[in-house]
Amino acid sequence: MVAVTPGNTSDYRPAQDCIGAVPPAKHLIADKGYDSNALRDWLKSRGTQPVIPPRSNRKVQLHYDKKLYRERNRIERSFGRLKDFRRIATRFDRNVKNFMAALCLAAVVIWWC
Repeated sequence: MVAVTPGNTSDYRPAQDCIGAVPPAKHLIADKGYDSNALRDWLKSRGTQPVIPPRSNRKVQLHYDKKLYRERNRIERSFGRLKDFRRIATRFDRNVKNFMAALCLAAVVIWWC
């Protein structure tokens, strides 16, 4: 599932809705933007182990699997490939439906090539 949010919205707020739309996985790899106690507790209740590094301002630094976290580069490379499409990177389309259509077309082209 993909959700388009305003640029000033925290990452972890819509995350629960997007993650809830797919079956539970063994691990969820995410960056520091998803570090919240509520999201971590919800993931654990689903049987998913969060692999999220703690923010630097946390009083108690939480443990995460650093070796597994290195796999996140695949996700970052995918977003980098999407940003090769100027229309996606600069968000030419102000209408959400048009932007999502362009995003889906770009994803298909990336997958196909």
